[in-house]
Amino acid sequence: MIDYTYQYRSILNFDDIPNFSWDIFVSAYNPCDRVRNVFQKVQATRKDWLVHNEYQLPSNSIPANSFKSSSSMEDEFIMEYFETLGAPGELIDAKICIDVTGFMRPHMLFLLRLLFERGIKKFDILYTEPGHYSERDSTKFSSDDVELVRPVAGYGAYGNHTTENDVLIVNAGYEDRRVAEVADEQEKARKFVIYGLPSLKADMYQQSVLRTRAAYDALGDSHRTAFAPASDPFVTATVLSKLINDENQKQLISNLYLAPLGTKPQALGFGLYYLAEGINTATSIIYPFSAAYQADASTGMGRIWMYSIEL
Repeated sequence: MIDYTYQYRSILNFDDIPNFSWDIFVSAYNPCDRVRNVFQKVQATRKDWLVHNEYQLPSNSIPANSFKSSSSMEDEFIMEYFETLGAPGELIDAKICIDVTGFMRPHMLFLLRLLFERGIKKFDILYTEPGHYSERDSTKFSSDDVELVRPVAGYGAYGNHTTENDVLIVNAGYEDRRVAEVADEQEKARKFVIYGLPSLKADMYQQSVLRTRAAYDALGDSHRTAFAPASDPFVTATVLSKLINDENQKQLISNLYLAPLGTKPQALGFGLYYLAEGINTATSIIYPFSAAYQADASTGMGRIWMYSIEL
């Protein structure tokens, strides 16, 4: 296993944000305060809004000069954006910061993979916690209809023909329907659920457990649980690494499926694990894709985290 916790994370005060500066700052637009306020406060030579089609935002609500793509595929979307930044070699020495607060998880993960492939091994990531979710444990982040479950672009695997010891690890959030969809997709796999604990807010862990309980039929009575801080990608990656190493010590996993459905920092941790330990193995990061996602499911601003990533 790998200990990822050597990487640096810190909590920023809102008024301290202008003390930092970057060459390129990227954020995915949505109308909530915790996304817009940080974007306005950040100091950067170039600041870009990316607009996800799946949020279905009215055109008159989108900031001028935002990047938009007609593609619904996360890799095509991010690649098109990167074309606006110039030749790949020009970014090697750039100071880059990505605010993942408003990003859809597949797009965030592919962006991480693209930076890795282009040799950009150090950059910063911001994430601002919600004050609270708008409808507590009833909050919906996407439409009820899952169109398909598939690997995130850049995180697939050829897979093994043998499936006798397939494992699915789900990072659970608030959406029991989506947990059930990935569990049903990998019906024969042994299943683990990683909960966010400590959670972003005191009541969020219990709300997540209550929502996930509705997916227990799909997960099965024998599924096992683990815990990682909802705000810490590095501990999440370490917990994931240890869990997988322990299982391989007992019996080699035939195919490993990872489903990051919890917080953005934990999804980031899943991506860090894959890039360090999952490439060229029978490991996939899978996701239940829907046509539409809620752009603004939170109110207020909580803590602002900065993660210094070293790939």
